[in-house]
Amino acid sequence: MTGLPEYLLGLGDDALVAAQRTAEWCAKAPQLEEEVALANLALDQLGQARAFLTYAGELEGEGRDEDALAFLRDEHEFRNVQLVELPNGDFAVTVAKTLFLAAYQNLLYTRLARAAEPRLAGIAAKAAKESAFHVSYASLWTVRLGDGTPLSHRRMRDAVEEVWPYTHELFEPWAPPEAGLDPAALRGPWLEVVGRALGEATLTRPQDGWAATGGRSGRHTEWFGLLLADMQSVHRAHVGARW
Repeated sequence: MTGLPEYLLGLGDDALVAAQRTAEWCAKAPQLEEEVALANLALDQLGQARAFLTYAGELEGEGRDEDALAFLRDEHEFRNVQLVELPNGDFAVTVAKTLFLAAYQNLLYTRLARAAEPRLAGIAAKAAKESAFHVSYASLWTVRLGDGTPLSHRRMRDAVEEVWPYTHELFEPWAPPEAGLDPAALRGPWLEVVGRALGEATLTRPQDGWAATGGRSGRHTEWFGLLLADMQSVHRAHVGARW
């Protein structure tokens, strides 16, 4: 894939892998209420993934639907950023990942909702509303943990520092002309959104240094293969099955 189909694939892969990781909290969340909330976040991401992957498959024209793209591609064929495939860690790490991704997706989808390509704009407009809630949810927990007990503050601080190097890849140049935006232009507004949450949480923004890269071109972390094996195992064992 190239151009718009490749871009849609990246958007869909970000959402798909984020959904898979977030869903891993089912039956493991610290509170029942948070288990329900995280499941809803995962379902939102899954819905976005379905829309983007379906559209990418149609534009590709090779007969691959959303299931084929999700379950029958190998690791190097995925175009998601490495941020979404990182292990959940403790709850603070998941909160940090969710905040950073949601702030980016909300800004991105809001801009894409004004894209000249109508179907892309329509998908993005719906996703923008969902991601706005994700930002609110993650910001609330960032403040609650960061400005809580000494232990929760330390864990939230460590989580932010651990995840931060994986945020730079979000703003690498990879959008086609149809998107009508430069991903790098989102970093300033993103820093404002994230900075407000970190400030209220009495946390300091980490210094920029080493930055992860390669996810958009199919280079992934050591954890990604295990995630795919778990996500794809049933479909690959019963290719073509109908429920």
